Amino acid sequence: MYRVFEALDELVTIVEEARGVPMTSNCIVPRGDVLELLDDVRDALPAEVDDAQDVLDKRDDLIHAARKEAGETVAGANAEAERALADATDQAERILADARARAEEMLADAHDQADRTVAAGQAEYQNLTDRSRAESERMIQAGRDAYDRAIEDGRAEQGRLVAQTEVVQAAHAESARIVDEAHAEADRQRVDCDAYVDGKLAEFSELLATTLRTVDSGRNHLRSPANLPNSGGRPTLYDYQV
Repeated sequence: MYRVFEALDELVTIVEEARGVPMTSNCIVPRGDVLELLDDVRDALPAEVDDAQDVLDKRDDLIHAARKEAGETVAGANAEAERALADATDQAERILADARARAEEMLADAHDQADRTVAAGQAEYQNLTDRSRAESERMIQAGRDAYDRAIEDGRAEQGRLVAQTEVVQAAHAESARIVDEAHAEADRQRVDCDAYVDGKLAEFSELLATTLRTVDSGRNHLRSPANLPNSGGRPTLYDYQV
């Protein structure tokens, strides 16, 4: 290929240095030198053309191979993307199923806890009621016993001091005072017992209200759009502490 360019350069030089024909743009060139250079160009061109054709053929082969490899790469990438998408979908479905199972388990535990709390509260209420009733009856009986003893003591004292009016009157007054104090003490203890039972019932009522709010919160989370199938949202992590 170098000889072709060299011969062309020599032809250009010959034409540029040729003597011009007066009154025209023609020139006189040495025929032998020009023909010799043209023969050199003609002899050199076939080999160079063959080399260029080989390069072109090689280029076409490379382009074909590159296109084929690119097609295979794209196909492999598409298949890999489809596998990754399928794996991600399966994993998302498993996570959603696990979240639903966990939520149902937590809700069942909340219901069980609520049932146990209600049963415990009812047992505590019954226990407090029985204890308060027994305590009230005991205090009333104690008051009655004290009253009876006071009456008996008063009667005995009355019999002993039957001749002493002032002593008898004092005995009656003391007996009445003891009876009044016994009734007052019984009433006070009954009021304290009722206040204690009322406080325990208020605590039990607050516990039941807290448990019901916890159950309702869990149900509302389960029915929220983010936890429904095909919603696209992430499963919610429930906090049942109120």
